Amino acid sequence: MAHNRCFARQFPSRDLAPGRTFRPGGKRTRNLPRGKARVYACLAGLQRPVPAVTLPIVLRLCIFLQKFQTGIFQPNPLTGPPMSTALPTTPPAIGFGLWKIAPADCADVVYQAIEAGYRHLDSACDYGNEKQVGDGIRRALGAGLCRREDLWITSKLWNTYHDPAHVPLALARTLADLQLDYLDLYLVHFPIALAFVPFATRYPPEWLFDPAATTPTMVAANIPLQATWEAMELLVEQQLTRQIGVCNYSSGLLHDLLRYARIKPAVLQIEAHPYLTQERLLRLARQYGLHVTAFSPLGALSYLEMAMAETSERVIDQPAVLAAARRTHKSPAQVVLRWGLQRGTSVIPKTVHPARMAENLAIQDFELSATEMAAISALNRNRRFNDPGDFCESAFNTFYPVYD
Repeated sequence: MAHNRCFARQFPSRDLAPGRTFRPGGKRTRNLPRGKARVYACLAGLQRPVPAVTLPIVLRLCIFLQKFQTGIFQPNPLTGPPMSTALPTTPPAIGFGLWKIAPADCADVVYQAIEAGYRHLDSACDYGNEKQVGDGIRRALGAGLCRREDLWITSKLWNTYHDPAHVPLALARTLADLQLDYLDLYLVHFPIALAFVPFATRYPPEWLFDPAATTPTMVAANIPLQATWEAMELLVEQQLTRQIGVCNYSSGLLHDLLRYARIKPAVLQIEAHPYLTQERLLRLARQYGLHVTAFSPLGALSYLEMAMAETSERVIDQPAVLAAARRTHKSPAQVVLRWGLQRGTSVIPKTVHPARMAENLAIQDFELSATEMAAISALNRNRRFNDPGDFCESAFNTFYPVYD
């Protein structure tokens, strides 16, 4: 359809000098601070520079077009302004991960999770199920299980949308799929910029640039992380997300980010479990005032079905975990999740089974002793299951390490 045109174009990265406005053909003027009007001009397919006053209108227009494309025009059950100071600034301690939940099941699973008491949902474009997540949220809100402001909803910017022109596009698509007017947290998913894949070509685009190629590979994009972050900051200023943050960043990248960020990251999301404790990174995050969310908090359990972990690497079978489970009369999984909470991180386990949903929530009525915490922490092997330096080469024919 014609209105897809502004979403499918690949936009050049020129004319991003600070204090400039985009003009087709590469000409520039000085009527905007931080040089971001080009982004919004591209989004709307405009043929002239965009005055500062029109930027919110243009970005909202992009979201409107996304909703028009998906047919989402019902009134949203939202109350209260998205930037209200009454809303929490950090995610709830126990969240619900949405990675690897099949689209056919996802709406029901999300509804069941909210019904069970989860108020922190961790989503992403790359998970390929955000439309169904949105259906589940809408059903739960419509049934009166909670209000929108009771939920903390996180999503993530995918690697192919790092260009400042594509960052608002990506969020507009996510908001349309989730049937929301704002997010609580929007994260840069990986510190990896890949070549843009238009929505009309493939969504979500995943890792490969052209899966049909004889030897499909990832294709890197020449986009600095600073440019991406500046586009993320605009999303906060337009009240489309309450907080922004990063995933899978190293200490070095955090140091760099905190030097140029006007709006500081609120959250660092990283893989963390007893086999990958990341003590120094957690300490640095605390030093910078970042909250940490631990994904894959149960370690190998998330990766066994993908042959990215061995059964022998199940942390819930470790004697230190089993001993704590016996003393507390809790399951080994509850003990490992509790260990994550007592380290000061949020945890986002994933399950499609209602009984386990309830079990994973029931971890705030007991406490591990200092001796138990130390014994579980001593299991650290620096074992990273989700490592682009490994899976990108084996699965996508591209060597792309981000951790040393």
